[in-house]
Amino acid sequence: MTVVERVRSSVAPLLADLGLEIYDIEHAGGVLRISVDKTGGVDLDSIALATRVVSRQLDHDDPIPGRYTLEVTSPGIERPLRTPEHFERAVGQVVNLRTHPEAEGDRRARGELLAVAADGITVRLEDGTERTIRFEDIERARTVFEWGPGASPAPPRPKRKAHSS
Repeated sequence: MTVVERVRSSVAPLLADLGLEIYDIEHAGGVLRISVDKTGGVDLDSIALATRVVSRQLDHDDPIPGRYTLEVTSPGIERPLRTPEHFERAVGQVVNLRTHPEAEGDRRARGELLAVAADGITVRLEDGTERTIRFEDIERARTVFEWGPGASPAPPRPKRKAHSS
């Protein structure tokens, strides 16, 4: 059993009790990153509680040899897509992806994720064509958040009053 599998089996039931699901677990370079999610998204209080619960459980079970840094986070608005399940959840959304250099076609693709099959995905590219890409050819992929009309990334700044002399 891998470190990720041991961690998942150890903490998944506890996170489920908190109303959270595991989106992803990564263990690399001395960092254990657990991304959690729930319908409607997660807030800072949920992340803080999950961090305390997971940390206590991992201290008890000790599934990772050596030292590591624990990060409990949300997958964010632009979510990384690493597993077939991630892609399935993103059907109908716009995705950006990059393929490995040896894969056929352009290395970069952006478009609506139309379908997920056992061996890959189908994307409707921005030019209207469809492209099927095997999972093994995908180097990196993530969802794209597109601002709607009139939306802005920051609230408007208050207007300053002019000082009269």
